[in-house]
Amino acid sequence: MDNKELIEKITQEVMSKLKTTLDSGKNDGSKSQTKSGITATELAGYIDHTLLKPEAVASQFDQLCAEALQYQFMSVCVNSGWVSHVAKKLRGSDIKVCSVIGFPLGAMDSRSKAIEARGAIENGANELDMVINVGALKSGNLKVVEEDIRAVKRAGRSNTVLKVILETSLLTDDEIVIACEISKKADADFVKTSTGFSTAGATTEHVALMRRVVGPNMGVKASGGISSWDKAVSMLNAGANRLGCGASVAVVTGGNTTEKY
Repeated sequence: MDNKELIEKITQEVMSKLKTTLDSGKNDGSKSQTKSGITATELAGYIDHTLLKPEAVASQFDQLCAEALQYQFMSVCVNSGWVSHVAKKLRGSDIKVCSVIGFPLGAMDSRSKAIEARGAIENGANELDMVINVGALKSGNLKVVEEDIRAVKRAGRSNTVLKVILETSLLTDDEIVIACEISKKADADFVKTSTGFSTAGATTEHVALMRRVVGPNMGVKASGGISSWDKAVSMLNAGANRLGCGASVAVVTGGNTTEKY
């Protein structure tokens, strides 16, 4: 069976399962409960407080950590070069340190991603958000995509959380389904919508699709363009159980911002 036939087979199987579930009206537990009554403290617990701008300076990362401690965000998410800096600032707290890997294009070779992942962990990262090899996925090279994820998974520790960024704005629904299935097969812990650096960010439609594909036991992270309380809650209601926000303070305080990431 060639790659094209394999893609068609996987897509048909998964879409058939989704249609059966939706048509039957069964609750498979994969949908999040409505969170209209969520508190600011509870919402903060879903958020990876994020700063990935290439021009960001040390004082901004200091502020990022101070805000994470004040509002008790789940983690701070930074480029790997800043992991050591924020890990020192957060030492002794429960705030996780998350490093992006292969960011923002995902086009670097797997060995380089694995080396970056190991370095980030050595410097204090608890979680890794890696960018999928988008070009390989769209070329139908599914083995390359899977091995790319596995290379980063192997570079981590047993308790390292791995999130796979799909960059959903560049994918068709069928490709999103396949990327989710490959991520599950490669033992990733989460699938994630976006980098925030591409053509668009998270949508509730994509989050809902990802949740239906991965089921109730795998994480779904929505990121990119989540800049208000209402947008954040809508992502949780669509099935996300983690949010990536650069405008986290505005989100939990009910403000609005034009921040993308």
